[in-house]
Amino acid sequence: MEPTHADALADALADHDHLVEVGIGYETAVAAALAERGCTVVATDVHERETPDGVAFVRDDVTTPETGVYEDADAVYALNCPPELHRPLREVARTAGATCAFTTLGGDQPAVPVSRRMVGPETLYVARTR
Repeated sequence: MEPTHADALADALADHDHLVEVGIGYETAVAAALAERGCTVVATDVHERETPDGVAFVRDDVTTPETGVYEDADAVYALNCPPELHRPLREVARTAGATCAFTTLGGDQPAVPVSRRMVGPETLYVARTR
């Protein structure tokens, strides 16, 4: 059976033990797949959201973050992250000493220095936090 898009992204992120997904919205498959792999996952969003079993939720705005949400993370990631959130995402990851990874919406280019990693048809950007 062919792995799903969410499984491929989860595989790419699963070497981290504690992850925070910023802006989970309604697309919870990657967070769920990470939790199924034994990762600790916290999801954030500016709106209250339902999350899958094994995924904690905290209401937070990455542009004015509650830094305690991120302090135990070894990776902070966002899916379909708009360019105006690339810098705040990188900053919360940097403050936590965590890896910062994100995907973008189609043609959007990263607004911060990154390395690129192809994950199936998707580009996973890893921002430089140091």
